[in-house]
Amino acid sequence: MSIRLSDDEAWSVLEQSHTGILTTLRADGAPIALPIWFVVVDRTICFTTFDGTKKVRRIARDPRGSFLVESGLKWAELRAVHLSGSIEEISDPALIAVVEAAWDKKYQAFRTPQSEMPAATQQHYARKRPYRLVPHGKLLTWDNSRIATRGST
Repeated sequence: MSIRLSDDEAWSVLEQSHTGILTTLRADGAPIALPIWFVVVDRTICFTTFDGTKKVRRIARDPRGSFLVESGLKWAELRAVHLSGSIEEISDPALIAVVEAAWDKKYQAFRTPQSEMPAATQQHYARKRPYRLVPHGKLLTWDNSRIATRGST
């Protein structure tokens, strides 16, 4: 038995994860990894960020990125999915609507309603831009529970 997840299992783990780590590249090529909220749409990682941020400038300069989710506190529970690909701004209005609906469904219980935010914060959030990371190549996955429980039945 392999510790690797099938593609369907990996995408299920991604869909069920709350926060992921997005890595982009600085001008000098150094990676910078930051936590983000995200949704999975059509086997891409969709997220938003704000106009004028360093993240937007890094993506515009070099669209390569990677993404990681992980879970488990004990070694035998460790499970993760990692993918690499290209980050692109989403411009299709139909896709933006799908992403926004998925975002609202996933994070509604975790967000402050916009009507309760100060005006400056509302203005900040009005500047968000949708992006997606389109994976290239195979996903790197593992689930240690598959070997930790081997032979224990």
